[in-house]
Amino acid sequence: MSARHRLPGDPSPDEDVARMIRVDHAGEYGAVRIYEGQLAVLGRSAAGAAIREMATQERKHLERFEKLVVERRVRPTALTPLWHVAGFALGAASALLGERGAMACTVAVEEVIDEHYRRQAERLEPGEGALRTTIEEFRADEIAHRDQGLARGAAEAPLHDLLTAAVKAGSRLAIWLSTRI
Repeated sequence: MSARHRLPGDPSPDEDVARMIRVDHAGEYGAVRIYEGQLAVLGRSAAGAAIREMATQERKHLERFEKLVVERRVRPTALTPLWHVAGFALGAASALLGERGAMACTVAVEEVIDEHYRRQAERLEPGEGALRTTIEEFRADEIAHRDQGLARGAAEAPLHDLLTAAVKAGSRLAIWLSTRI
C-alpha cells in the first residue's frame, strides 16, 4: 500500500514487506508439507509424478523465501511447528480421498494463493521491483498448479464443496495468522 493510501495504525512500507515475506515463507513451507503428505499416500500412483513436480516448484519457492528472510532480517512465523504438522496432515487427508481429493486440495489452496499474491504485488512500493517479480513468478506457478489440479479431476473429488470450502477457510486463516505471529 503506498504512503498516500496509508491510514494511522497501518504498518509502514518496511513492516508491510516484512509481513509479506513472513507469510509467504510460511505459505511455501506449508505447501511443501502438503505435497509431502500427498506423496506419502499417493507417491506410487499415477498422480505421484504430477505431485512431485509441483512439490519441486514449491521447494524452489521456499528456498527463495528462506533467502529473503535472512537478507531482509525478517522474523519467521512462530507457527512453523503447527504448519509442519497441519500441512502434512492436510496433504495426507486429502490424498486419502484419492487423486481427485488431493487435486481438489491443491486447487483450493492455489485459488487462495493466487488472490493473496495478486494483492501483495499490487501493494508493493515501486522500489520493491525484485520482490514484485518474485511474487508474480511464483503466482504464475501457483496458477499452473491450480490448472493442473483442475485438469486432473479436482471438481469431481468426493466431498468437493465441503473439502474446498474448508481448505480455503484454513488457508485464509493461516495467512492471517502467519502475517502477524
